[in-house]
Order: sequence, then structure tokens, then C-alpha cells
Amino acid sequence: MLPAAQIDRIAARFEEIEAQLSAGHGDMVKLSKERAQLKPVAEALGEYRAAEDERASLELIASDSDAEMASMARDELQALKEKLPELERGLKLLLIPRDAADEGSAILEVRAGTGGAEAALFAGDLVAMYRRYAMLQGWRVTVMSISESDLGGMKEAILLVEGAGVFAKLKFESGVHRVQRVPQTETQGRIHTSAATVAVLPEAEDVEIEVKESDLRIDVYRASGAGGQHVNKTESAVRVTHLPTGVVAASQEEKSQHKNKAIAMKMLKARLYDAERQRVDNIRAADRKDQVGSGDRSERIRTYNFPQGRVTDHRINLTLYKLDRVIAGDDLAELVNALGEHDQAARLAALDGQA
Repeated sequence: MLPAAQIDRIAARFEEIEAQLSAGHGDMVKLSKERAQLKPVAEALGEYRAAEDERASLELIASDSDAEMASMARDELQALKEKLPELERGLKLLLIPRDAADEGSAILEVRAGTGGAEAALFAGDLVAMYRRYAMLQGWRVTVMSISESDLGGMKEAILLVEGAGVFAKLKFESGVHRVQRVPQTETQGRIHTSAATVAVLPEAEDVEIEVKESDLRIDVYRASGAGGQHVNKTESAVRVTHLPTGVVAASQEEKSQHKNKAIAMKMLKARLYDAERQRVDNIRAADRKDQVGSGDRSERIRTYNFPQGRVTDHRINLTLYKLDRVIAGDDLAELVNALGEHDQAARLAALDGQA
């Protein structure tokens, strides 16, 4: 069943916007944007209602005394009855509330967790996995901040992943990723368990969140790490603190203080935006406890078991026995898509409950 009340509200609002635009009333830019958002629903609804009307007409003809006409109508009616569920499902998918951040880019943060040097190596593997996956999707990846470990892994890496629909794809990657394998430093061949955390934040555009200069404390300092004499002599690194919340972002990857400040501000806005989204999500959490992607980054979401060559996503109980291709990024899409489909099914079920 379709949620009739919701559909009627959308149809009425679409007609109202059309009338206002035709008459030249109201905020034309705002109305045009809302019209563009509602148009796919209005078109799908029109197609569905036309099919329903056609079914009613065919049912009348099918009961006609003319045997030949009735037979033709029954054939068409059968084909239409097979088409209607597809039209209904398509309309339901359009009615699912969308996350406003889904269509935009994202900031991906990977940090080594428990497990020492092995955790840093695993964090480096995850970064490589996401970069390969992003490349296959045609997205652009920019390193915003990186802290390497002594053995070649990464203590922390923050990447800006730009492209259409990036956040919608990557948002379910947030959480604790666990690895089970024999570390490079292990001489006895024993399997160790280590972990890394992943956080995916929607990139905050200026129109979405406003940060007052008076609320900021900006500190400059000398960068650490590779960079030779420049690092030692120039205070190019920038740390930005949002005083009302205590949220901090820093960058030292660029040689220019100006560029580092721009990167730090982008990170800060993303964290503030995400904090607000988390606050709203927590309010709604009671209504969607079973939904994938709650954003709880303390939750263990996936295990990469190297001895058995398997990767398991614990939220949807999906196990793939091709760990090598997943960790390489080539088959990560299989997990990402399955999580998206699971979330979509959960949202459809919730919509059915409202009907």
C-alpha cells in the first residue's frame, strides 16, 4: 500500500508551486529548486494513477458481452497487473526521505586503533582500498592530512573524496574495522587481531553551516614530518579551534599557511556539520534502531580475516570469500552496494508501516 496522505500532500504542493511559478509569485529560485525535487515524484505518481485508471477501464471491458473485446482486455489487464507493482515500488523509492548530504562529497577519516604497528599497517591498507574504490567510481581524492607510522602504515589519514553521490555510497563505512592476520613483525606465525576506525563526514558547503570568525581561535606552528628545512623554519601549519564546541581541525600538508588554513576550515565545517547531523539522528534513533548506518563509530562493523580469505560485514551478515579483491578496492563495491540495498529495504518497510 502507498502512503495516500503523503502522496496527496506532495501532489498538492507540486500543483501549488506550478501555479506560483506561472504567476511569478514568491521566491522564484527557491520555488524552482523545490519543484525540481518534487518533479520526479509527481511524474511517477502521474504514471501510476494513469495505470490505475487504465486498469479500471480494462476491467469494465473484460466483463463486456463481446467475447473478442473481453479477451483482448483480459490480456492487456494481465500485462498491466504485472507492471503496476513495479510502478508502485518506483514511487515508494522516490517517497523515501533522503539524507540532504547524500548527493555531495565526503571527508573520509581513517585512524589506527588497537594493535600498535599492525593497526597502523591495516589503516594504510584501508586508505589504499578506499582510494582504489574512489578511482573506479570516477571520484577525485585529495589528501587533507596524513600521519605515517615508522613501518610504513598510517596513524591517521584524512581524505577529501569529491564526486556525485559520494556520501551516499561511503556513509555506511563509518565504524570499527577489524583485521585478523599474522603481522609482519610476528616470528611465531600467530594470528593477531587489530583494528582501525573509519569516519565518513559529509562535506559541509558554506550555505549549510555558518561559522563566525569571532568563534574561532587560529594557531600557527611549525609542521612536523617530511619536508626538510621548510618544515623546520616556517610556521605554515594551522590549527583551528571552534570555541563554542571545542571542535579542532588542523592541517600541515601544504607549504602555504593560507592553503593549510583553507583545508583546516573545510575539515572543521565538516565536523561541525556532522555533529549537528548526529544530534538530530540521536533524537530520531528510537524510531530506527535497526537501520544500517546509524553512524555509531564505536561499533565493530566489519572483519577482514586473512587466514580464511574472507571479509564479513556484521550489520547485514554478509560474508565474501574474496578478501584479496575487497582489500584491493576492486570488489569493495559489492559490500557498499549491499549495504545501500539493505538500507533501502529498511526504509521501504518503514514507509509500508506508515501506509
